[in-house]
Amino acid sequence: MSERVMRIKLPPEWGVDPVPKDARILGFLDYFVLWSSLGVGLLVLLAGSLLEGLSFLEVLLVSLLGSVVGSIMLALPGLVGSRYGVPTMVSLRPVLGTKASYFPTALNVAQLVGWTAFELIIMARAATLLTSGILGQASYGIWVIVFGTWCMLLALGGPLVVVRKWLERVAIWLVYGSTIWITYHTFSSGDFWGWVLYHRGGSMPLLLALDLVIAMPISWWPLISDYNRFANKPRSAFLGTVAGYTLANAWFYILGAALVVLLGIRDVLASIAALFFGGIALLLILVDETDNCFADIYSSAVSLQNIFPKTRQWKFVVLVVGISVALAMTVPITEYEDFLLMIGTLFVPLLGVTSAEFFVNRGSSQVALEEFYEKAGRIRLGNVLAWFLGIAVYAAVVTFAPELGASIPSFLASFLVSAAVGRVSRLRTSRASTDRGSELCSL
Repeated sequence: MSERVMRIKLPPEWGVDPVPKDARILGFLDYFVLWSSLGVGLLVLLAGSLLEGLSFLEVLLVSLLGSVVGSIMLALPGLVGSRYGVPTMVSLRPVLGTKASYFPTALNVAQLVGWTAFELIIMARAATLLTSGILGQASYGIWVIVFGTWCMLLALGGPLVVVRKWLERVAIWLVYGSTIWITYHTFSSGDFWGWVLYHRGGSMPLLLALDLVIAMPISWWPLISDYNRFANKPRSAFLGTVAGYTLANAWFYILGAALVVLLGIRDVLASIAALFFGGIALLLILVDETDNCFADIYSSAVSLQNIFPKTRQWKFVVLVVGISVALAMTVPITEYEDFLLMIGTLFVPLLGVTSAEFFVNRGSSQVALEEFYEKAGRIRLGNVLAWFLGIAVYAAVVTFAPELGASIPSFLASFLVSAAVGRVSRLRTSRASTDRGSELCSL
């Protein structure tokens, strides 16, 4: 009976199937709002605070450059989802093979559960900070459950409901207003010109800082097609994604560093609360923060359906929320920088392989829809090895030469190896076709 009720009340679940044409209704503005909203968040401020040792010009440079590069890298695989209407993990089937796509699927679910737990932790900490005078510090657990429940309801509603009815009508305007307020009071309260003129920076290699900025949009690319598959035009989704995410990511990385440097408070939540009407501004950001958590939960469920396509999506939504709430209750935010670099290690090289497959190996030829399903094959060993090589390059650079930056070398390594494998495969196919033609002629 309960499952029958869920079927009646919940919006359609497309699962791993292509989104039908009549549901592909989102345009440039929708994606600008969606991805600028997902680029905004307390965790992005926390990531920006890791840049506190840099000078203002260094923070500005790595934030802008990293956001542009990362947003383009984010939006490129979204073109596949927009063109074919398939979610991200399904789009990996022609790249790695159906069975091999299960490995990045499992990794993606693991990182998304981690992100969900991080989101619940920082939202509950912020809410506890705002209400501790009334409810006390013990209210943290209550807030974890409250935010977990609300984000679960958003995930059950799905992207079309969240974008059109929640973000565009309510959340995005609140967060834009509160962010402008926080930015103004942050830069007017501290010694901004002292940061510009006298803070030399240099405590972190610039290319490592660039990796940290790129890691945030890269963390979203395994989710990109889960949302961009609802686009009315691939070009509109691509441009809206790049513009929206670049603006939000650069803004929040710069603001995160500024909160620590100019206000002298290392805890970004406490630094916001210390501003004039900062508590209200923090509350408004919390309203929008829930959409990040929604996206992590929803895409966890969609990703799991790549492995278990017959299981209803809502069951995975409930499972992911339950695990994430348990983690948020027991695991503190530690080693956040390492978590960002781990994401880069796994998913930057995979993006290189995916880009090579769809934009080089395939050339101008379209992928048949069947190649995402029954004709995908089990394992494409060449691309799998190209991915693993890129992981090795990223890990080696971060470990032994972080000043070089790992994102670009690992992306290029996996991209070039995948392109080379594709070229060899095409030459073999062409040679075999020529040999068969010669045999027919001889007969």
